[in-house]
Amino acid sequence: MLGGAADLEVVAEAADGAQVPALVSAHAPDVVLMDIRMPGTDGLTATEALRATPGAPEVIVLTTFHADEHVLRALRAGAAGFLLKDTPPREIVEAVRRVAAGEPVLSPAVVRQLIHQVAATGTPAAAPRDPAADRAATARARLALLADREREVAVAVGRGRSNAEIARELYLSLPTVKTHVSRILAKLDLNNRVQIALIVHDAGESETR
Repeated sequence: MLGGAADLEVVAEAADGAQVPALVSAHAPDVVLMDIRMPGTDGLTATEALRATPGAPEVIVLTTFHADEHVLRALRAGAAGFLLKDTPPREIVEAVRRVAAGEPVLSPAVVRQLIHQVAATGTPAAAPRDPAADRAATARARLALLADREREVAVAVGRGRSNAEIARELYLSLPTVKTHVSRILAKLDLNNRVQIALIVHDAGESETR
């Protein structure tokens, strides 16, 4: 599937998460497409280890979602997004292109499933020792660091809006939205839009209006 795209090159394949660091070091890929369920070291552990290293490539997590409740753990570790395994091949290829270009994959449909999952369990499985109330308070405190307009942009990101959609909804130019997103990432010490969305969700501000 990926080999058929002229602008993409598959430089390595790993059968186990433990093989990922060495292969990344040897081949320096721009993007890693990571399956959560692998023998030995799973994709979640591999993602956490990989994203903790300087100059790490972006990671897209592949998951069945309903079975992989710990996908939050990967996103909090800095994964650029996640795709369901039944995603059409052409969309997976396009997702790799987008992530390589610096645009994390954040599907509104999957975000809605994520919100429902968090609501159903009360507290995300990614951090069972962190009570939901504490997580919400921490998220609200972090959002309070943002200027009013930055907060509005952050909430829109949490609702799965693209930059163009945010520009239309908030009557801003596209470059201004991009600037706000960059400032949000810097102020909150985040890697990508997915992590912005998770903070917004934790703060309870992600419901669609």
